[in-house]
Amino acid sequence: MKLLDIYAKMKSDIKEIEKELSRAVSTNQMILNQSSSHLLKAGGKRIRPIFVLLSGHFGDYQFDKLKKVAAALELIHMATLVHDDVIDDADKRRGKLTVKAQWDNKVAMYTGDYILAQALMLITEFEQPEIHQTLSKALVQMSEGEIDQIRDFNNWNQSLKHYLKRIKRKTALLIAISCKLGALASHAKPKIVRGLYQYGYNVGMAFQIIDDILDFTGTTEQLGKPAGSDLRQGNITIPALYALHYSMDRLRLQEIIRNRDMEKRIDEVIDMIRTSEGIKYAHHLAERYIEKAKKALLDLPPIRERKILFEISDFIIDRTY
Repeated sequence: MKLLDIYAKMKSDIKEIEKELSRAVSTNQMILNQSSSHLLKAGGKRIRPIFVLLSGHFGDYQFDKLKKVAAALELIHMATLVHDDVIDDADKRRGKLTVKAQWDNKVAMYTGDYILAQALMLITEFEQPEIHQTLSKALVQMSEGEIDQIRDFNNWNQSLKHYLKRIKRKTALLIAISCKLGALASHAKPKIVRGLYQYGYNVGMAFQIIDDILDFTGTTEQLGKPAGSDLRQGNITIPALYALHYSMDRLRLQEIIRNRDMEKRIDEVIDMIRTSEGIKYAHHLAERYIEKAKKALLDLPPIRERKILFEISDFIIDRTY
């Protein structure tokens, strides 16, 4: 199952989400309007809105309500991307100039803040306290996760447990609450809300692990940025950690790190990781999370949307972009 096939099933709803996103970032402030629209036009998988809408079908599905939640969560994701590009000093995202490259760091930071504020404005339309509590807690944890990532730049001594905790906050959490908030907004039963959260969490963990694999195995055309970008920026992911301890080249890699030669020999290091068993190990780890995600789905009502969630699980583990 390809993501385009899934999109085809939800074409009209996704089109409305795009309109909602455009309305949300529109402003009379010229620079903010241009910078926010610039990111929106760069596109994206819109996987979080899809999870919101699909989860909403497990309760009282009302698209006009759910599109607000869907747009809000996508806007939060967009805001984090703008801020990440400043931190990472990234010039390209999805093959296009980043906001910080098109304008500057100051405009990028305020653009991210503006998009986040607009997301919160959309959520204020809901009177359910649990929606606001869930979102607020997630934003706190996401911020903590970003600080952890900055602290761990170039830290080759981190454990697998620490890495998993970081990607939970970085990626899995927002996908998990996309499922949860879609169900909550539709007044689904508590057991269903919990099941969808567990599905989203496990899918989110797999999604980020596959992202970390693709950073080494994907092409510039597929990724919209150079291969090995994470490592070049000092972000040590699971394929690299595995290669450091278990690959045939581990002694050479350890020597490069010990001699602080990483910057000069980065291409050599990327090749070592790319050809190591670290890629296979990371993929196996992602598969285990997908198995847990599918198990969570088995306890949900056997409606059409559950089948689509199964199909998305397969797409995430097999994706090449």
